[in-house]
Amino acid sequence: MEHIQHPPARVAKAPTRLLDGLQRWLPKLVVAPTFVLVGIGIYAFMIWTGVLSFTSSSFLPAYDFVGFDQYAKLMDNDRWLTASVNLGIFGGLFILCCLVIGVVLAIFLDQKIRQEGALRTIYLYPMALSMIVTGTVWKWILNPSLGLEKLMHDWGWSSFSFDWLVNSDMAIYTIVIAAVWQASGFVMALFLAGLRGVDSAIIRAARVDGASLPRIYWSIILPSLRPVFFSAVMVLAHIAIKSFDLVMAMTAGGPGYSTDLPAVFMYTHSFTRGQMGLGSASAMLMLGAILALLVPYLYSELRGKRHD
Repeated sequence: MEHIQHPPARVAKAPTRLLDGLQRWLPKLVVAPTFVLVGIGIYAFMIWTGVLSFTSSSFLPAYDFVGFDQYAKLMDNDRWLTASVNLGIFGGLFILCCLVIGVVLAIFLDQKIRQEGALRTIYLYPMALSMIVTGTVWKWILNPSLGLEKLMHDWGWSSFSFDWLVNSDMAIYTIVIAAVWQASGFVMALFLAGLRGVDSAIIRAARVDGASLPRIYWSIILPSLRPVFFSAVMVLAHIAIKSFDLVMAMTAGGPGYSTDLPAVFMYTHSFTRGQMGLGSASAMLMLGAILALLVPYLYSELRGKRHD
C-alpha cells in the first residue's frame, strides 16, 4: 500500500516546481521588453550616430567611411567654436549661480520659519514648468519692446535700458538668467534634504563652544554635504550640456548664432542644413562630455559602497 501512495506525491511536486520556476522568471519576463526598448531606442541609436559621424552623410545617411574628417571639419567650424565657448559661459554661470542660490535658500528654510511649506512650494514651482514655457515667459520679460524696458519707460524712466536679449554680446546671459530661475529651486530641495539629515547634536555642541551660526554652517555643516554638492553639480552639468529647448524658445540661437549651444548646433546641422555627418560628430562630442562627468561620479559611488 505504501508503494501505491508514492506516485501521487511525486506528481504533486511537479506543479510546485513549475510554480517556483515561474516565480523566478516572471519578473525577468516583465522587465525584458523594457530592456529591449532601451537597448534599441537609446543605445542602438547611439551606436548608429557614432557610425554616421565617420561618414559623409548629408540629408540622408551614407555609409562611406571617411575617417575623422567630420571631426576635423567640426574643429574648424566657427559656429561650433562659438557654441563651445557659449557652453563654457552658460554652464559655468548656471552651475555656480544655482549652487549659491540653492544653498542660501536651503539654509533660509532650515531655520524652521513659518509658512515653510508654502515658500518651499513657491521655490520649487519653476521646476514644474517646461523649458519651453520658461523660455517663452522670459523672452517676453526681457524683450525691449514688450517687457521690463518698456515698463520702465512707461513709468517715466526713459533712460532705462535692458536690451540684453537683442545684444549679441549679452544674449547668452539671458539664457543663464532663465535657466537659473528654473533650476535653483531643485538645488534648494537637494540641499534642504541634506541639511535635515545633519545631526542636531553637532549644532548644539558647536553652539556650546561659542561658534556663531554662520560659522557652524560654513565650517561644519556645508563640508559634510560634499556628496550633495557633487550630485547637484552632476545634474546641473547634464542640464547645461543638453540645453536645447530653452535656447530655441528664447533666442533660437540668435542674434546671429551668438547664443548657439552644442545641442542647437547639432540640431541645426543635422536636420535643417543637411550635414548629418557633421551633426553626428557634434552629438558624439556631447556624449563624450556627459560620460566624462558621469563615469567619475559612478566610480566614486561604487567605490564608496564597496568600502562600506
